[in-house]
Amino acid sequence: MRVRGWAVVFCMWLVLVACTVTPAPIPTPPATPGPINTTTPSAADTATATPADTPANNTTPADISTGIPLTPSPATSTAQALPTDTPAQSAGGVPRPDHVVVLIFENQGYAQIAGNACCPYINQQANASALMTNSFALTHPSQPNYLDLFSGSTQGVIDDSCPVPGAPFSTPNLGQELTDAGFTFGGFSEDLPAVGSTVCSTKTYALKHNPWADFSNVPSLDNLPYSSFPTDFTQLPTVSIVVPNICNDMHDCAPTSGDDWLRSNLDRYIQWTATHNSLLIVTFDEDDSAGTNQVTTFFEGPMVKPGKYGERITHYNVLRTLEAMYGLPHAGGAANVATLTDIWSGSTTPTP
Repeated sequence: MRVRGWAVVFCMWLVLVACTVTPAPIPTPPATPGPINTTTPSAADTATATPADTPANNTTPADISTGIPLTPSPATSTAQALPTDTPAQSAGGVPRPDHVVVLIFENQGYAQIAGNACCPYINQQANASALMTNSFALTHPSQPNYLDLFSGSTQGVIDDSCPVPGAPFSTPNLGQELTDAGFTFGGFSEDLPAVGSTVCSTKTYALKHNPWADFSNVPSLDNLPYSSFPTDFTQLPTVSIVVPNICNDMHDCAPTSGDDWLRSNLDRYIQWTATHNSLLIVTFDEDDSAGTNQVTTFFEGPMVKPGKYGERITHYNVLRTLEAMYGLPHAGGAANVATLTDIWSGSTTPTP
């Protein structure tokens, strides 16, 4: 019995020791790098893990013409969406106006118009425009210059003969290119006797100033008297060429006649262009044969950066620029000259 009593006492002592003694904590070993995670992150993980200044992975398939991903990731911000009100642009660095009116005057050199007291209204518009200070006609007399401007070629014509030698032509030209591409064209000649008329002349009208009448691939319905020029400018063709009669175009009358005609006939269109993505181009067929064939040419509209531009241009550059606006092929000599790209808003500084 004495041995059993000591055993009970000893067991109680062991229990007491176990309850009062706390073992020391086991030290945590230093962290060691774990294996590289090869799991492909989700699109959301990628978006949040990529630093703001790190270029995004560019392997997503994209439209080659715009660079916009074909399948945007879920992390794409709506703030980066393309604007819907961006003005229409052609592919060649030039705007695409809703309407263009090209006005052709006659037989005055650059110094006879630009800065000259004869023509206050023309100069008012030129000062608000892109004025081309080195613009030149290509030849003499009138008829081959009109053909150059319309088709990039004189078509072998060297004078003002009528009937026009070799006409009707079927070669490329601005009117045909526009209609083939789904746009519209209209040539408006003041005092043209009737729609589609090919008469050589009247007292105040001359076919030599009407090149679209010389082409079989331009519909006769596009050969219009100026009286058909719409008063609702939204009804204008995509591109219109306007030729006043032989007094108002300065051919037979003083430059003041043309200045007054422009103010009376196209001032309302000029004001309208400012809010309707449209353009006016004013040029001359040739000088008076007394100079270097330098002529006044200017572009006026809301897409134009006003100023004086000193690059040398000819009728071919004007034609090429019109073609570039609508993604058209280049007719004749227009294929061998430059498009005017510096005169538009957002381009480089004008040349003094």
